[in-house]
Parts: sequence; C-alpha cells; structure tokens
Amino acid sequence: MYGFKEIDTATLRQWQDTGHGFRLLDVRTPAETARGVIPGAEALPLHLLPLRVQELGGDTPLVIYCQSGARSAQACAFLAQHGLDEVYNLRGGIMGWAGSGLPLANLDEAPAMAVGIS
Repeated sequence: MYGFKEIDTATLRQWQDTGHGFRLLDVRTPAETARGVIPGAEALPLHLLPLRVQELGGDTPLVIYCQSGARSAQACAFLAQHGLDEVYNLRGGIMGWAGSGLPLANLDEAPAMAVGIS
C-alpha cells in the first residue's frame, strides 16, 4: 500500500451531501482549473505542494484529485510520506467526476491555496 486510501466519486458526493468533514484539493495546473473544479475544492498546484505541506496537517481528512488520478496519487503518496494519515485519492479524478454527471464549479467559486493567490 502507498500510505493513502482511494475514494470514488459516489462516496465523495455522499460526503459532500452529508456534511462529512474533509478538505478537497485540486492539484491540477491553473490552466486546467480554469476549465472547472469540483465544488468545494481548493486549488493547490502539484508543484507547490512541498511548499504548503505544513498547512495540510491535522485531523481533517484530505481528498485530492487531478485530471485522471495519477498526479493526485503522487500527491497522496508524498503527503503520506510526510506523516499525514487521512489522505484519499479521488479515483478517476475530475474526469471520473464529470463522467458521472456530477457538477463542476468555476474557479472563482473555489478558494485558492496557491502561493500569491488570496
């Protein structure tokens, strides 16, 4: 095992609908997030993750996604190596989410964590 778990789109949607406490991080590039994000996501490009890892600790589970699930799996493995226990990779990424007919939000509706973005 890589030190993290996976979550599918149906479970993520259930967590959103029931108010299950978690943070949702989109690790795609700004150009990709400009095309839409999963509602409630925070933008944190993968290349900035090492700079922000200290801000992600705590007891709140993290659900991380990218386009297809590959980059977010790298992010999850990195965070697990840095001692974060409750880290989930969204299986299929945003493609799986949108392919299930679930809604997307505009980037300006999602908070940004990237350096230099407030």
